[in-house]
Amino acid sequence: MIKKILNFYTVSPSKSTLRDSKLVQKLYNQSRWSVFLSATIGYSLFYVCRLSLSVVKKPIVDAGFLNESQLGMVGSALFFTYAVGKLTNGFLADRSNIKRFMATGLFLTALINLALGSTTLFVAFIVLWGLNGWFQSMGAAPSVVSLSRWFSNRERGTYYGIWSASHSIGKAMTFIGIAFIVSMFGWRWGFYGAGISGLIGAVIVYFFLHDNPESKGLPSIADYKNDHAEVATKDKSVGEVQKQVLKNPFIWILAGSSAMMYISRYAIESWGIFYLEAQKGYTNMEASSIISVSAISGIVGTVIAGIISDKLFKSSRNVPALVAGLLNIFSMSLFLFFPDGNAWMDSFSMVISGFAFGILITFIGGLMAVDIASKKASGAALGLIGIASYIGAGLQDLVSGILIANGKSTVENISTYDFTIAKWFWLGAAIISVILALMVWNAKHED
Repeated sequence: MIKKILNFYTVSPSKSTLRDSKLVQKLYNQSRWSVFLSATIGYSLFYVCRLSLSVVKKPIVDAGFLNESQLGMVGSALFFTYAVGKLTNGFLADRSNIKRFMATGLFLTALINLALGSTTLFVAFIVLWGLNGWFQSMGAAPSVVSLSRWFSNRERGTYYGIWSASHSIGKAMTFIGIAFIVSMFGWRWGFYGAGISGLIGAVIVYFFLHDNPESKGLPSIADYKNDHAEVATKDKSVGEVQKQVLKNPFIWILAGSSAMMYISRYAIESWGIFYLEAQKGYTNMEASSIISVSAISGIVGTVIAGIISDKLFKSSRNVPALVAGLLNIFSMSLFLFFPDGNAWMDSFSMVISGFAFGILITFIGGLMAVDIASKKASGAALGLIGIASYIGAGLQDLVSGILIANGKSTVENISTYDFTIAKWFWLGAAIISVILALMVWNAKHED
C-alpha cells in the first residue's frame, strides 16, 4: 500500500524523445501554456482557502464564538505548520510528480474549509486550521518546480513574476468574492465558498499541470532552449545540491529578510480588515473592499517585477527589491498612522502596499534564493525561505492577537481598541526586512 502511494507521487518516467521538430515545438508550446496557467490558477485558489479566515474574523468575534487572542492562536497554527511544510514539501517537490502532489494539497485544503464552516469549537479551529497549513504548503513548491522544469533560466524571472500574481489574484477573489458571500449569507459561507473554489482548482491542476517535458517525450528545457547554465552541479545528485543550499549564508539572510517582510505582509492580510473595522469604523464589506485594492496593484507589481529585472537589470533583483521595500514602509506608515476617516487615503495606501508586496513576495519571498541556488534545488531553496517566512507570519498572528486583545476595552458592551504597540510591531518588521535584504546585494549565483 505504501509502495503504491510512493509510486503515485514519484516523478513521471521519461519517454523516448520525439524526433519531429515541428511536433516538439507544438507540444512544448501547448504544454508550457497549460502548465503556466494551471499553476497560476491553482495557486491562487490555494490562497482563497488560506485567507478565508481573515474575512470572517470580526463576524466570529461579534458573534461571541472566539475572541481576538484565540483567533491569533488559530491563525498562528496554520503558519507554523505551513512553515515546516514549506521546508519539507519544498525538498519533496524536487523529487515528486508535481501535478499529483499539488492537486492533492489543494483538494485537502478545500475539505478543511468545508469542515470549518460546520463548527464553532476553538479546539476544532486550532486542529483543522493547523492541518490546513500543512496542506497549503503543498502549493508553492510544486508551482516553482514546474516553472523550473518547463521554462529556461533566461525566462525564469518573467514567468515567475507573472505566476506570482496568483498571490494577488487569490487575495482579490477572497477579499471581494468571499467577502460578498459572507455579507449575504454569514461567516460560515466564507469557508464554504472557499472550499468549493478549492475543489474546482484541484480538478484544474490534476488535468492541466504536466509533470516534466521528458515524460511527454520532449527534450529537457535546457536542451530545447539551448540554455545550459549549470556546470558545477551537473554531476551532483539532488541531495548533494540541496545540502549546498543549507550551507549558503546568503540564502539564510534572505530567509530572515523574508520572515520580517511576512510579518508586515500578514499584519495587513490577517488583521487589516479587522483593523479597519475596529479602528476606523468601516463595515466588513467596506473594509474588505479597501484591502482588496492591494490585490489589484499586487498583480501589477508581480507581473512587471520579473520582466523589469530580466530586461532592465540583467536578471538582478536587488534594485527592484530595495525600491519595493521602501514603498512597503511608506504604505504601512500611511495605513497605520494617517488620521481616521479618509477612505481615499486608506485605499491609496493599499494601492502602494499591494504593488510593493507583489514585488517583495516575488523576489525576497522566493526568486532571489532560487537565483542563488542551483536549479536542481529550486524547491529546497524555496522551502528554506518558506519556513522562515511563515515562522515570521505565525509569530505575527500570535503576537498581534495578544497585543490587540490587551489593547481592547469594553464599556457598556461597546468595545474599543488601542493598536499602538501592534502598529509599531508591524512597521518595525518592514524596516528590518529592508536592512537584511541589503546584505545580499553582492551574493554570487551558483551554476
